[in-house]
Amino acid sequence: MMKFIFMLIFLIPLFYNFWLLMHIYMLTTFLYVFMYSFYNFIFPMSSLFGFDIFSYSLMSLTFFIIFLMMLASYRVYSNNDKLIEFNFVLMFMIMSLLLTFSSLNFFVFYLSFEMSLIPTLFLIFGWGYQPERVSAGYYLLFYTLFASLPLLLGIFYISVKGYTLDFWLIDVSGFGFYFYLSMIMAFLFKMPIPFFHFWLPKAHVEAPISGSMVLAAILLKLGGYGLIRVYLFIDYYSLFFSYFWMIFSLWGSLIVSFLCLFQVDMKSIIAYSSVAHMSLVICGIMTNSSFGFMGSLIMMLGHGFCSSGLFCLANILYERSSSRSLFINKGYMLMMPSLSMFWFMFCSNNMSSPPSLNLLGEIYLINSIISWDYMTFIFLSILSFMSCCYSIYIFSFTQHGYIYGGLSFMNTVNIREYMLMLFHIIPLNMMFLKFDIFALLF
Repeated sequence: MMKFIFMLIFLIPLFYNFWLLMHIYMLTTFLYVFMYSFYNFIFPMSSLFGFDIFSYSLMSLTFFIIFLMMLASYRVYSNNDKLIEFNFVLMFMIMSLLLTFSSLNFFVFYLSFEMSLIPTLFLIFGWGYQPERVSAGYYLLFYTLFASLPLLLGIFYISVKGYTLDFWLIDVSGFGFYFYLSMIMAFLFKMPIPFFHFWLPKAHVEAPISGSMVLAAILLKLGGYGLIRVYLFIDYYSLFFSYFWMIFSLWGSLIVSFLCLFQVDMKSIIAYSSVAHMSLVICGIMTNSSFGFMGSLIMMLGHGFCSSGLFCLANILYERSSSRSLFINKGYMLMMPSLSMFWFMFCSNNMSSPPSLNLLGEIYLINSIISWDYMTFIFLSILSFMSCCYSIYIFSFTQHGYIYGGLSFMNTVNIREYMLMLFHIIPLNMMFLKFDIFALLF
């Protein structure tokens, strides 16, 4: 782990050179992806750090998305909008996420988990669009901190009573229901679980494209990763109390899916669809089954690429029309037909079309949830139908209709933006060929 941290620190002199730094991130991604074998056990890198296939997948996703964030944030470079500070924030974010995904010690995990909040806040405050970004940042901060403080107290309690903070050695039998709540609430708020998700659409709408990408692709996954790590030692409680979270998530995601159809902001629709998808991941983890855990990982990876790609597409339209409203962004099939193809592909992947990772993840998740209780098929069938509805809704509104007359000038799509889309769509639709790797997880 130290070699990766040192490698990132020694990249600091390259902060002035945007393109070279971005290419080094890209090379690092491939070096990292192909450097290790896939372990279905924790492979220790030191006494505090190690990884298995679960953390390794999310660490690879982190490197890849940070590279794509730089590719999408060309305006920061062209306008010289605090470029060095932007590069520093991205590097700080990589470090905190790498430490989070590779920690074996609960307290180190908590520190890096909270540390990843700081660069996200700076992205929203520093490069956000509207003055409301301050309130959006406060929402993000206080929702997360409110749920995280009980987790910190729970970690201290484990240290005092259990004499260890290593994930694999913790024994919490007889610790009680409130301890169980303190362990999982921080991760449920981070996912986010429906009815506590209000910080997410606000943060997405006010964040720059880089902030939206990292929020959708990685920061929501911190919740799922933390839940699975915690479920290593609280499975006794989860057998008794998981039904509450299952009902909560299924019912909430149903309401959120209907809410998607009432939105007029492109980013808002994508943000609410993220909540609906993450609710399925929560349900999969709460089943406490190997299919549920496997499906959660695959769904998180698929959603990371798909949601990030949709935010990039929305940003491409925003840069041309200076608006995210569906009433202004219309008729782009005439103006940019090739981009319309990418809209279609991402919207179909968002409703879990083959051969995307989303479909593979949903097959695993629906299997595990229906095995848990067959009556959940009612919710799941409506959810699948609604995901189709809001995906078609955003596609048809943006691509069909009359072009807004107030658009005085329209740039065509450039090579950089095509590459950005391709780098999202290729792993999303090709990684299913290696789904046997994910089966090693449990």
